[in-house]
Amino acid sequence: MKIVDVCAFYSPQGGGVRTYIEQKLRIGPQLGHEIVVIVPGEEHAIVERGPGASIVTLPSPRFPLDRKYGYFADEAALHAALDAQKPDVVEVSSPWRSPAMVARWQGNARRSLVMHADPLSAYAYRWFEPFLARSRIDRGFERYWDHLRELGVAFDMTVCANHDLAGRLRAGGVSGVRVHPLGVETGVFTPERRDPELRARLLALCGLDPNARLLVAAGRLAPEKRWPMVVDAVVAASAQVPVGLVLFGEGREKRAIRSAIAGNPHVRLFEPERDRFAFAAILASADAVVHGCEAETFCMVGAEARASGTTVIVPDAGGAADHALNGGGLTFKAGNRFSLANAIVKFCESPQIPQGQRKVVSNLQHFEGLFAAYGELRRSVRAA
Repeated sequence: MKIVDVCAFYSPQGGGVRTYIEQKLRIGPQLGHEIVVIVPGEEHAIVERGPGASIVTLPSPRFPLDRKYGYFADEAALHAALDAQKPDVVEVSSPWRSPAMVARWQGNARRSLVMHADPLSAYAYRWFEPFLARSRIDRGFERYWDHLRELGVAFDMTVCANHDLAGRLRAGGVSGVRVHPLGVETGVFTPERRDPELRARLLALCGLDPNARLLVAAGRLAPEKRWPMVVDAVVAASAQVPVGLVLFGEGREKRAIRSAIAGNPHVRLFEPERDRFAFAAILASADAVVHGCEAETFCMVGAEARASGTTVIVPDAGGAADHALNGGGLTFKAGNRFSLANAIVKFCESPQIPQGQRKVVSNLQHFEGLFAAYGELRRSVRAA
């Protein structure tokens, strides 16, 4: 099959979507498929990434709140790019404008909406749920729900990486919802990378000795990630138990996070570790990985922690919660710093037993399953 991914969330500067795209470009051709990814860019260009793999950039404006990212604004240019590619399957990875553009494209390819974002959780629920019931918030965003339901009709399937989002979409009347958890580089993220000396060095950076507990966090420094809440919870927990936090990330919330840290020696903020093997060693050497965002559609760092045999401390909603199942870790009430602080104390007071690699989906298994579903779509159309 020729699979074209219209990916508005791709940025060459990094992020979870970029990691996912790089894996798709590598694994898709290995499985006998041609993969083309159409992304916003500065100019029209085709970048060959090897046999059967390429990235097509379309001139696009920058997203005002984060200029690393762009968005598709020229529908005719997007349609022309799809016409030129003649895909068998078109994927769209944003629930915003681009899927509506692809829905209006006149080609006969099968269409798949991949929910790499959960805007209601990231924004509406986070902003208003402290004051309003979720059902009332949903009524206030009925136009967005209408948009999702229309996409459910226009697309052959809507792919979610977690059961929480899939359940909400089905309950909201979106058709064709399927769950396909994302994969992990199981050869990179493994308990075999656990390094006691690295753990001791990271704790020393937090002003603590090896008898303390080491928490690691990683992700974009964006409001929906709730990093100030995570910092506040760690600081509160550190008054009861010896615990340090090392946070890796970059983004527009850096100043707010530094303000929350307020010079506390047990919390350190660093730039992202871009070497995958070095980052895998950090995750495997941590006592736990902590995450604050309930709007994750999958939470890649949570899956990587599971593969590394590292406990997770995550909210009880969204994609992150799935990684605490079957002994993977602890959950706290989403958005509640006191609940998170209590979970951290509970974890620190419990005996620590090194874990092996917990059950995860590998990248190969993910793409095998997803592409097999696309193949079934094409066969069902031909049979009809």
